[in-house]
Amino acid sequence: MSLNPIRPWRNIERRKSRRIMVGNVPVGGDAPISVQTMTNTDSSDVRATLAQVIAAAEAGADIVRVSTPDEAATRALREITRESPVPIVADIHFHYRRAIEAAEAGAACLRINPGNIGDAARVREVVQAARDHGCSIRIGVNAGSLERHLLEKYGEPCPDAMVESGLDHIRLLQDNDFHEFKISVKASDVFLAAAAYQMLAEATDAPIHLGITEAGGLRGGTVKSAVGMGNLLWMGIGDTIRVSLSADPVEEVKVGYEILKSLGLRTRGVQIISCPSCARQGFDVIKTVEALEQRLEHIKTPMSLSIIGCVVNGPGEALMTDLGFTGGGAGSGMVYMAGKQSHKLSNAQMIDHIVELVERRAEALAAGQGEALAADASPQVPVPGMHRAKG
Repeated sequence: MSLNPIRPWRNIERRKSRRIMVGNVPVGGDAPISVQTMTNTDSSDVRATLAQVIAAAEAGADIVRVSTPDEAATRALREITRESPVPIVADIHFHYRRAIEAAEAGAACLRINPGNIGDAARVREVVQAARDHGCSIRIGVNAGSLERHLLEKYGEPCPDAMVESGLDHIRLLQDNDFHEFKISVKASDVFLAAAAYQMLAEATDAPIHLGITEAGGLRGGTVKSAVGMGNLLWMGIGDTIRVSLSADPVEEVKVGYEILKSLGLRTRGVQIISCPSCARQGFDVIKTVEALEQRLEHIKTPMSLSIIGCVVNGPGEALMTDLGFTGGGAGSGMVYMAGKQSHKLSNAQMIDHIVELVERRAEALAAGQGEALAADASPQVPVPGMHRAKG
């Protein structure tokens, strides 16, 4: 549970699920909700694929999926898994030999549909390879690739059809005494995906991989993913997520983290609370936030920062954040630290100074000096054009 005894209306009671391991990353149970993405390079190009994996990991990805459509890709996977800083999921469709090769190459998880890789004997071979090499399995049901008999039964992709497909695949694994699996029931339609995931959450205790598939480009896909996954996460459904965007995988990771951060389910980096700006703003809020987002990307330590253009909401927002700046008049504003007024600062020096304060706070927290920061909300090093607030 995301527990907040002071503000119980923020509590999220997560669905109880089994815990499995994807490499060294726990998924399900009380483990943090992990963030995934997928490379879009030619998987046989080791250097290009590894570069994407490493960039995604640096952005915060816990797990990265790599498509393995042919033997060249599974051969390359051995080096990719060896050098990857995060567990690699091999994405398999149809050919059971690719799954076996991927397991042998060091994949931490196999993304398959047991029903489309062949008869029972082939399913047994894949399960045995996963067991022998310590792989988990993700059952990946997709509304766009449902089995023909289910489409004939239900007439079209629907929640019942997707969940029935998933439960059929679960039985194939359980019949082989394999239980290290998670499952997804993805659709590009938000209503369909949300309904299917809610049904699935009631039908199994397997960890759930959450996603709105083929969500679209960076802007539209972000909105669809936030609406679909955000509501499910708020309901406590979801143990690992992937935001599917027609964009750089790093953007998927960033959006995924922002969704989780907005619900208090994960914390990483600086969360900026900023106003949309209006005629009352005492400085250019939009350009300031753009600059701060870029210059604070390297900060991994969780903290909150309010950037508000005027005194209407600025002081109130600053009370709730670790650091804050509120616009005033005459080309200056007020810096807040730990919810308290600290000092006035000129707008011209504001960005550099805030970056300095954030970096200093991150270093202090990393060194275990969080209590000292809260006790002393005054700046340690004076800067030109700055003076302490009176009163």
